[in-house]
Amino acid sequence: MARYRVTVATGASEYSGTNNYVYLALIGERGRSRRTLLDNPGLDFCRGAVDDYEVLSDEEIGSIQLVQLEKQRFWIEDNWFCLYVTVTCPQGRVFHFPCHRWLIGNTTLSIPEGTARKVTDEASEILHSQRVMELQERQALYRWMQWKPGIPKCISVRNEEELPQDVRFHNEKQSDFKNSLQYALIELSLKKLVTKFSTSWTDLDHFRAIFWRVKSPVAEYVMKHWKEDWFFGYQFLNGANPTLIRRCSQIPRKLPITEKMVAPSLEDSTSLRQELQNGKIFILDYDILDGIPTNIIQGQKQYLAAPVCLLHLTPSGHLKPIAIQLNQAPGKNNPIFLPSDPELDWLLAKIWVRTAEFQMYQIASHLLHTHLVAEVLCVATLRHLPTQHPIFKLLIPHMRYTLEINTRARGELIAENGIFDQAVSTGGGGLLLVAQREYQRLTYKSLCLPDDLKNRGTENLKGYFYMTDGLRVWGTIQRYVQGIVELYYDSDQDVTSDTELQAWIKDIAEEGFTEAPNIGIPSSFQSKMELCKFLTMGIFTCSAQHSSLNGGQFDWCAWVPNTPCSMRQPPPTSKGEATMKLIMESLPDIRQSCIQMAITWHLGRKQPDMVPLGQNVDEYFTEEKAKRLIRKFQMELEATELEIEERNSALELKYEYLKPGNIENSITI
Repeated sequence: MARYRVTVATGASEYSGTNNYVYLALIGERGRSRRTLLDNPGLDFCRGAVDDYEVLSDEEIGSIQLVQLEKQRFWIEDNWFCLYVTVTCPQGRVFHFPCHRWLIGNTTLSIPEGTARKVTDEASEILHSQRVMELQERQALYRWMQWKPGIPKCISVRNEEELPQDVRFHNEKQSDFKNSLQYALIELSLKKLVTKFSTSWTDLDHFRAIFWRVKSPVAEYVMKHWKEDWFFGYQFLNGANPTLIRRCSQIPRKLPITEKMVAPSLEDSTSLRQELQNGKIFILDYDILDGIPTNIIQGQKQYLAAPVCLLHLTPSGHLKPIAIQLNQAPGKNNPIFLPSDPELDWLLAKIWVRTAEFQMYQIASHLLHTHLVAEVLCVATLRHLPTQHPIFKLLIPHMRYTLEINTRARGELIAENGIFDQAVSTGGGGLLLVAQREYQRLTYKSLCLPDDLKNRGTENLKGYFYMTDGLRVWGTIQRYVQGIVELYYDSDQDVTSDTELQAWIKDIAEEGFTEAPNIGIPSSFQSKMELCKFLTMGIFTCSAQHSSLNGGQFDWCAWVPNTPCSMRQPPPTSKGEATMKLIMESLPDIRQSCIQMAITWHLGRKQPDMVPLGQNVDEYFTEEKAKRLIRKFQMELEATELEIEERNSALELKYEYLKPGNIENSITI
């Protein structure tokens, strides 16, 4: 008789425990144990419990390859979240079985031994059959769907209730998500405001009425400095969306600017031509917004511009706007606004740039480049990489909650009659057109930070903290990824012969990113180097890139005049038109402003169950070599945190969105 000591761990989240019957059998290389009831109904498998049992076998069964768990109803159905199982053999050898799965209903689940293995490493027929069966089951659960034409594919469900339980929010997350928005709306007294008012604010200072007790030091700073030219430029480097600015080497023909126009703004610099050659001129071009149909909110038409904005990097290091044209086609009804124009003309022109920025920020940079890209990676991973695969173990912590938050966004935020339709100028169909246009331009290089910075000519731009901090984090992720890849792939041949890995990247390139003519993602991997770069991009997108964009929503958008979600009057067609009355009638009304502030706080706040980059809540790798690489990754992130804190200590306005402690491990909000 052989005796095996079995430890079973239950998840710590609410409702993870069960009072149902749980049976266990061990499957080894030489046979299987008895089916054993792990039983103290109502006592074992409590939330957060780690329970020990003895499992008997008529004879020793060799190395344990699978643990078979079976849950059967006891009086009432009670789902169970199993974290892991460990098995200690009679000779003392310990086998680890990471699970991190829900057992729902009367069900049987086979958990493979936790050592990471490629399909070519799988010598056991039992384990080979298990990984084939697992992928067949997953591909039936996780299917592709085209939610709307012309954007990446997504998970095939109608709402979050249809998602498999393993990718759902835990109960605490569901409650917090629901309650936080209600809390924001109540704090802003939105019900009172909406029922009594739907008109304009009467003065810029009146926007202070919706500044509430949840304070942000950055938002307070924005409120004080938003009119200043240097601060207008600073936001495109280190604000909510630092990804659009690019160096300008030649003034586009659609912006017929002259040396005489900008000479007063160049301060002590020689000329516009010389500053172009010196790499001191930058541009923001919102051409994607040209011709986008705009929303109608409560019977009132909304407006949108497609500005071109030229900026100059001054000798003092400030990035200042020197010319703004509000639409793409030059002409007498589309003047070029200058800092030397009347104060309110110039202020209104900058506001029009900032409302265009809101659209591109939320739709192109945030939604498409992070959320939708991450969902493609997530669906393909679940369809093609079994739990034993080293790349599955590497990626899965960075996919926590992503499918549910995206499904909720499609149902609540960007759906018909959703938040965008209620408050934003690109609601009512414009959002989809913006996303479709940006998707046609989406490239693999634009998703890889070093390539993107180089392509935009901003890789050496001083004071660009998104660049410096982002490259630090990118390099740290890259070294971690290379360590894992080197551990499991001895040669490029190992990569090319990994059929599961090749099916994964093919599904991403050809299925997930269908209808993307310029994407440039390879359909196969030919080397370890290619694999490392793609994995680095994937992890960076799902963690750091999303945090750099999501974390500043409330900071930079809470003061509504700084980044208005919509404009209610058309853009000016001549100079000298701007009055304070026109500005107030153009900015979002009270109802829209409250929605903007509430939703940016709700979506941008730090999550209560936030898991920082590198601090995995679930352990998937069981080998000590892989664990050492994870610890090294964590130590490098800690060093980066200290470097950023030291830099920030000398700054009046700190840039903290890419501090590793502020980077969430996955897209959860």
